[in-house]
Amino acid sequence: MDIDEYILQHIDEEGEYLHALWRDTQLRLAYGQMASGHLQGRLLKMLVSMIRPQRVLELGTFSGYSALSMAEALEEGAELHTFEVWDEQEDFLKPWFEGSQYADKIHLHIGDALDLVPQLDIEWDLAFIDADKREYVEYYEMVLPRLRKGGFIIADNTLWYGHVTEEHTRESDRQTLGVKAFNDLVAKDKRVEKVIVPIRDGLTLIRKK
Repeated sequence: MDIDEYILQHIDEEGEYLHALWRDTQLRLAYGQMASGHLQGRLLKMLVSMIRPQRVLELGTFSGYSALSMAEALEEGAELHTFEVWDEQEDFLKPWFEGSQYADKIHLHIGDALDLVPQLDIEWDLAFIDADKREYVEYYEMVLPRLRKGGFIIADNTLWYGHVTEEHTRESDRQTLGVKAFNDLVAKDKRVEKVIVPIRDGLTLIRKK
């Protein structure tokens, strides 16, 4: 048994609905590994339980696994707004959201979050960033002013398959360059506290002072 399997056997189960979504994601969507999955999903649920946010922002819905994981821990009256830029995902997402017991807590927005989020008059308690790595800096600068004092940002894929440690990155590798620029910006930003957790492909937890 490898360490990943051992971990999954010693944490909370993901539940039948999320497991079915995971299977459907692998069968029907390209790049199914992008879905958060069992371990990260349980961590996101735990973090939401700890932070107890009323307004959650997610950038990058993909198959909806992370949104449903976070919605599972939302308190009465809390809501999650999730943004997906690719409109072809909508037909996959809607049945899974509408069929869940958290349907009334999840608001799906299709389009570019950089355009749509500023149109909402919402102060966020928690933001989960898991979208286009080339735009991580832009997402961060958009979200931070709209985050309440003491609020949290969780950024996914911040170790980016280990490429962030490479000294030289090709100019054409814009995703690696985007993640590296984001990491460097956050590391120097005195407005926030931050820590990188080396789970899966790296999660950065950021707290606004």
